[in-house]
Amino acid sequence: MSIDFGREICGNLAAAETREWLVTNGIGGYASGTIAGLLTRRYHGLLVAALKPPQQRTLLVTKLDESVRYGKEFYPLSTNRWKGGIVCSNGYRNIERFFLEGTVPVWRFACGDALLEKRIWMQQGANTTYVQYHLHRATQPLTLTLKALVNYRDHHSETQGDHWQLGVDSIGKDVCISAYPEATPFYLLCRGAKATPMHDWYYRYELAVERDRGLNDRDDHLHAATFEATLHPGESVTFIASTDATPNLDGETALRIQHAYEQRLLDRWKIDQGKQTDSAPVWIKQLVLSADQFIVNRSQPNNPNGKTIVAGYPWFGDWGRDTMISLPGLTLATGRPEIARSIIQTYALHINRGMLPNRFPDAGENPEYNTVDATLWYFIAIQAYYNATDDRDLLHDIFPVLAEVIDWHCRGTRYHIHLDPADGLLYAGETGTQLTWMDAKVGDWVVTPRIGKPVEINALWYNALRIMAKFARQIGKPHREYDAMAERVLARFPRFWNESKGYCYDLLDSPDGDDSALRPNQIFAVSLPESPLTAAQQKSVVDACSRSLLTSYGLRSLSPTHEHYQGHYGGSQLQRDGAYHQGTAWGWLMGAFAIAHLRVYNNPTKAREFLEPMAAHCSNHGVGSLSEIFDGDAPMNPRGCIAQAWTVAEVLRAWFTIAHS
Repeated sequence: MSIDFGREICGNLAAAETREWLVTNGIGGYASGTIAGLLTRRYHGLLVAALKPPQQRTLLVTKLDESVRYGKEFYPLSTNRWKGGIVCSNGYRNIERFFLEGTVPVWRFACGDALLEKRIWMQQGANTTYVQYHLHRATQPLTLTLKALVNYRDHHSETQGDHWQLGVDSIGKDVCISAYPEATPFYLLCRGAKATPMHDWYYRYELAVERDRGLNDRDDHLHAATFEATLHPGESVTFIASTDATPNLDGETALRIQHAYEQRLLDRWKIDQGKQTDSAPVWIKQLVLSADQFIVNRSQPNNPNGKTIVAGYPWFGDWGRDTMISLPGLTLATGRPEIARSIIQTYALHINRGMLPNRFPDAGENPEYNTVDATLWYFIAIQAYYNATDDRDLLHDIFPVLAEVIDWHCRGTRYHIHLDPADGLLYAGETGTQLTWMDAKVGDWVVTPRIGKPVEINALWYNALRIMAKFARQIGKPHREYDAMAERVLARFPRFWNESKGYCYDLLDSPDGDDSALRPNQIFAVSLPESPLTAAQQKSVVDACSRSLLTSYGLRSLSPTHEHYQGHYGGSQLQRDGAYHQGTAWGWLMGAFAIAHLRVYNNPTKAREFLEPMAAHCSNHGVGSLSEIFDGDAPMNPRGCIAQAWTVAEVLRAWFTIAHS
């Protein structure tokens, strides 16, 4: 176990409420909360169901307020914070231990001489959450009471429960919740417990993290049912929340299925990576399991087994850019190339005018195509897949799609994305748009527009052309045109070199001229398979990033010496988005940096050292996973998503790239 806390963390509310757990179901649904049991986000819940997988994520069951009667003593197990910061119940004080069993969070509550274990997991492929209570130790029976708090809202929203009458009905021993006639009904089940339907609104939960994000920090939830069970030593009872009226009621079997599923993931990884897994530290093994949490189904009429990648929990959906960057680390480094193939095929169906979608909106609207880099990362992902599998069948199928992408970029597509005939470099952008990964926008304010020729876009374009030439040769297609375009990029890429600074311009030919700000985007001109820089320039880029951008958990998005640098991420949306790419450190960039450092210095031990601080970070923020972003200033507190796909993916990819070097 890589995650294991005692009372020094569990009994300290400040420490326990800033550590969050996550379980997922493979179709976009999830459950998440703090190890203290305290709600701090609108996204916390036991059942956040994907009603239109992987979209329409809806909070159905928020939490269970638990308490125990043991002998003559009463022990609260839950903790709540109400308006004004009032904390009551204080159940966190009875948590003796918290640990992860794979990805399954486990609590041990000490109630006198009794020890009660609690586990939470979700059924793969279903909007079903299990909460199991096992009386591990006791000298007499224990009575457990569970108050089920429910809701029915988009997971991005909040609730004001005044005058909202939900349907709460008994169906035998179960309780059915119908929010309104057109709503998806969901069910609360607990065999071995007495169920009593209720309808009491609990008002004004205070959500501390939402307050820190400058958002509404109040939420209401409905007490819909109370379950009561008596346990004898060694006995268990399992609470089930599901959109399925007839889920598997055998908690023990359901838990064995989940453990077996995760063991198969580790077995596949061990077979694929071979002896490298023997020396992998326990936190890397934990990330292999975490990697699976981002892979979800995206079924389509002509591809019913399609897959995609959720960019981050709790709030992101599947984004084209994040998916392609994450694909090698989440699927190939973990020994699951068939998932990579499915994702590649899924996204091929959505290419339009030579562009990959930037994101699929949560409500299921048409895909959005406002990205220049997602499509170029697609080439990198396909090359990684082909190198791992030598799958020529896919290469034959996908080559016409890739050829069309290159053609669209040469003649021009959306947002003024086009090949500049003057120098063969790729130009992108127009007023009011944000097309690169530095994509923050508030209202009409594009924080980092980067209109012109961004350095990483042209490094990716160069690689895409080299990849196309290689693929064409592999399957007997004409390749000279791709080689010629690549050679032209190589000849003109020195335009990016800023001799006086000793690193690359971030942007050429913008409306304001060339941008010499030191940003991390140039690291890809070193880390990508084909570098357009000389060996001396590669070393100079790595050294410049090391001196000014490197933190323990990633690279800063802007040098601290720049006048627009912001070292803290927080506050209102305006403040947060203003800092997002102006100094905030990004975890996913650490993978590219470590690989670039390995290329330049050829020292695997040193390169691996840059990844090692992530081991400690696995025990913070999203326990067992890696965060999206960090403050640029020390101590580099984690921010943003508690679990981010490309951070996990790039750390895994870099670790095994270094291990095989």
